[in-house]
Amino acid sequence: MTAKASAALVKGSVTIAGHRTSLSLEPVFWRALRAATVERGLPLNALIAEIDEARTTNLSSAVRVWLFERAVARDEQPV
Repeated sequence: MTAKASAALVKGSVTIAGHRTSLSLEPVFWRALRAATVERGLPLNALIAEIDEARTTNLSSAVRVWLFERAVARDEQPV
């Protein structure tokens, strides 16, 4: 995958709080989000709803920040 292709936004739709909404993320964030759903045993909509409840910015940015903070927390844990 080229740098340009990996930076292209991919739009996805989810249902949270009973309404449909969309968010645009780069493919690397979609992969990380799907991995997080598997690890947490949650459907994608449920995980995004959790992120949505705590957000203070737009949903796409909130998802990116949540994934980044999750990665940092994992790196800080002792092996």
